[in-house]
Amino acid sequence: MVTADLDGIRLLAPLRPEQRQALAARCAWRRYRPGEPILDRDSDNRDVLFLVSGRVRVVNYAASGREIAYAVIEAGAHVGELAALDGEPRSASVEALDQCLIASLPSGPFHELLLAHPELAVAMLKTLARVIRRTDVRIAELSVMGAMQRVYRELSRLARPLPGGGSVVSPLPTQEALAALVGTTRETAARALGQLARAGITRRRGRELMILNPDALEALSEQVS
Repeated sequence: MVTADLDGIRLLAPLRPEQRQALAARCAWRRYRPGEPILDRDSDNRDVLFLVSGRVRVVNYAASGREIAYAVIEAGAHVGELAALDGEPRSASVEALDQCLIASLPSGPFHELLLAHPELAVAMLKTLARVIRRTDVRIAELSVMGAMQRVYRELSRLARPLPGGGSVVSPLPTQEALAALVGTTRETAARALGQLARAGITRRRGRELMILNPDALEALSEQVS
């Protein structure tokens, strides 16, 4: 039986250690391998998943079979709260990106938790508000930006500044993953990355993409189609 603690879960930070320990005892714990499905969109499972270690991605699939990536979820976060809150079917699937340790809390105890701790309910509302804002941005970009510009904008979002100037995307998503994030094809993502390299704006370094000129990348992303 896999067990651990929930001390690193940000949503649960306001709880006392003994409260998190009691909550951990109500969870089902499981490890997942990279690429292994965790939740299926068609599942009737309504658990909330606390990501103790590793990363997962939230994905959906169009009728054509094309993958649509919604988000990458890092350790310390949670996922699956929508179905737990409203009892409706899952809106997306969840897959492991790394070796993951996940604690699953059924919807009933999750409701009890939010009712007993209003501060957690407020934190949950703030999380959902961020998701809505991020979705609004992506919808707007799909409406006014071409595919290449969306790739550039996503790279700008993923980049972290470096102390000596410039920025870095680390790890750089695969071309398939990058394409799924912005709703385009792998070929378009590859073409955008190649154009940036030829222009001297970026340079690959292993699994990292060094952005040598962040301002030029931002300017390209603003060239609205």
